[in-house]
Amino acid sequence: MATGHTDPQRRERILVATLDHIAEEGVAGVSHRKIAARASVPLGSMTYHFEGIDDLLRQAFTRFADHIVAVFEEYLEPVGSPEEAREAVTDLVHTLSEGPRRDLVLTQELYTLAARRPEYQELTQTWMRRSRHLLERYFDPETARQLDALIEGLTLHRALDNGAPHGRDLTSRAVHRITAATP
Repeated sequence: MATGHTDPQRRERILVATLDHIAEEGVAGVSHRKIAARASVPLGSMTYHFEGIDDLLRQAFTRFADHIVAVFEEYLEPVGSPEEAREAVTDLVHTLSEGPRRDLVLTQELYTLAARRPEYQELTQTWMRRSRHLLERYFDPETARQLDALIEGLTLHRALDNGAPHGRDLTSRAVHRITAATP
């Protein structure tokens, strides 16, 4: 394994290890020692790359938020009309809810951290603004805000319903109800 400056992927491995650890054990279990061991890096790398645990958590969760926004972009950027956007949002809900359990857990861990610690609220607010901005290409700001909340809620409900998660038709109807005032 490369060391020091010859290991340009070290910081990235630490961030991935942090997110993996949070997904498995929660934010409360994060420590420099545990993350360094998981990332297979010397313990000193933690303080070299990050000012402390809060800096590590902020950067890891920022990376995760960027990933989710990229998923939104993948579905919404090619869209050319509000009707296509409705279909894209329906697809997005189903993709997110059927996606990696890790993403669902990380989302909830970040929201819980932001609810407990105001310094993390800015990170979640930035994430929500970015998501809504994509939706505002096709819907007015109020509708985009409601639709963003619907995406989060339906994704969570579908992902946690082990019995029989609701189908695409229900998602599509819900999206249409919220966006009905938009042409």
